[in-house]
Amino acid sequence: MKKEKFKDKLVSYFSRCSEDTPPFFKKLRKVGLMVAAAGTAVVAAPVALPAVVITIGGYLIVGGAVASAVSQAAIDSSVNDGIEK
Repeated sequence: MKKEKFKDKLVSYFSRCSEDTPPFFKKLRKVGLMVAAAGTAVVAAPVALPAVVITIGGYLIVGGAVASAVSQAAIDSSVNDGIEK
């Protein structure tokens, strides 16, 4: 029974991701992707960088990925009034 609940929540999340996203969250998603790309460039740099810079690059990757994922799940409620909860 718990597996069905988890599966229902996962299906609900994926259905939210396919709905229309508000303009602010579209911009935030793009910024998150750019931040993650910058972090990836820092971490994958072919030169020796201090450990602090590599750590900051890792944080940029995680922060950008989280911002992008959360932004994708936001929906425009004025357009999608019929979404099941």
